[in-house]
Order: sequence, then C-alpha cells, then structure tokens
Amino acid sequence: QVQLVESGGGSVQPGGSLRLSCAASENIFGIMAWYRQAPGKQRELAALITRDGSTKYVDSVKGRFTISRDNAKNTVDLQMASLKPEDTAVYYCYAERFAQIWWGQGTQVTVSS
Repeated sequence: QVQLVESGGGSVQPGGSLRLSCAASENIFGIMAWYRQAPGKQRELAALITRDGSTKYVDSVKGRFTISRDNAKNTVDLQMASLKPEDTAVYYCYAERFAQIWWGQGTQVTVSS
C-alpha cells in the first residue's frame, strides 16, 4: 500500500506563493499529480507530470503553477505563484502505478486578504 504524505499548505495573501510537497512511500512508475477541491465544487486536476517529465495544467493555473518530480526521492512538488482567491481549495496529491491509484490526505490552501 503506497502512502502519500503532503506538506506545505497554508494561508497566503493574493499574489503570494506557496510550495506543496508530496512524498510517496514507494517508487511511483506512473503519473503523479495534484488535484484540488474548492468548497462546493468537484475535485479537479490542477497539474500532472509523467515519469519522464511531461506536464499538463488546467487552464486556470497555466503560467502560475509549476509541477516537478524527483523520481529518485519519489516526490512531487507544486510551486504556486501569483495566487488568487479562487485557488483556495484542499489540494490532494495523486499517484498511479500499474492501474492502481493512491491519494494523499489533502492539504488546505487559503488565499485571502
């Protein structure tokens, strides 16, 4: 059973930055990603990264968020800049391997003045 442990959430003012980190307990051969769920909304993909480093972002975060991974350390990070109030959500780390998927426990990101 793969465990994903997230860190780095918190509160920040609009325009600020935060970095989320996620560490997997085992090697992840497949996609790693960050999803987010705002209050009253469905969970959505924010960004994903393949093992070879290909990335995909939801349109609303393009140019502001950067996802990266370290395959040797089994980690995936999400650098968030120019944060907006609409980025407020619980952010979940996601990983998949051989048709199995795992989720982290979620970390709260609040953007407010």
